[in-house]
Amino acid sequence: MKIGLFFGSFNPIHHGHLIIAQHLLNETDLSQIWMVVSPQNPFKESAQLLNEYHRLHLVRLATEKTPNIKPVDIEFRLPKPSYTINTLTYLKEKYPDHDFSIIMGSDSIQNITKWKNAAIIMNEYPIYVYRRPGFDAANPLVKNLVAIDAPLLSISSSHIRGLIQRQKSIQFLLPEEVRAELERNNYYRLKPPAEE
Repeated sequence: MKIGLFFGSFNPIHHGHLIIAQHLLNETDLSQIWMVVSPQNPFKESAQLLNEYHRLHLVRLATEKTPNIKPVDIEFRLPKPSYTINTLTYLKEKYPDHDFSIIMGSDSIQNITKWKNAAIIMNEYPIYVYRRPGFDAANPLVKNLVAIDAPLLSISSSHIRGLIQRQKSIQFLLPEEVRAELERNNYYRLKPPAEE
C-alpha cells in the first residue's frame, strides 16, 4: 500500500491540513494519508505546543469519519526531538509491505538539506510537495519529487491560537468537533503577551 506521511505539530489541526490530505488522496496514487503528530519538531519552539496527547486526540476527532486519513502517534515512542529519518526507518521495519512517501509544503522543501540524514531521505523516498505562495516547489537534489497544486487556505495554527487568546471566534477554521474540544478544555486560552 502507498502511504503518504503528513508530518506536523498540528497545534491545532485545521481545515487547511485536511484539505491538503484529501486533495492528495484524490489526485495521486496514494492509498492513505497518515497524519504523523510530532511531539517535538527540532525546528520549532516547544513552549507554544499543546501536550502531544491532546494534539493527537484533536487529530483523531478531525479524522474519525475519514477512513483513508489516519492519525499516527509513532513518534511518541521514538527519541525526542522527532527526526524524520528515525520515523521513516522505524516505519520501514515495522511495515515492510508499505511504500512510504513524505508530504510537505514548498516552504519546507527549501530547508530539507538541513534535516538529519537529508541525503537518504532525498534519494530513497518520494516527496509530494504542495505549492505555497512565495516558495518554489522544485528542489534538484530530491530524486523523486512530485509538485502538487493543492487548494490552500490562508489560515494557520498560530492564527487560530491567536484568535483563541483574543477570545475571537474560530468557527469554520477547523472541524466542529475540534472547536468544541478546544473550548471545552480551554486549550490555548493563555493571556496574549503584553505589547511592548
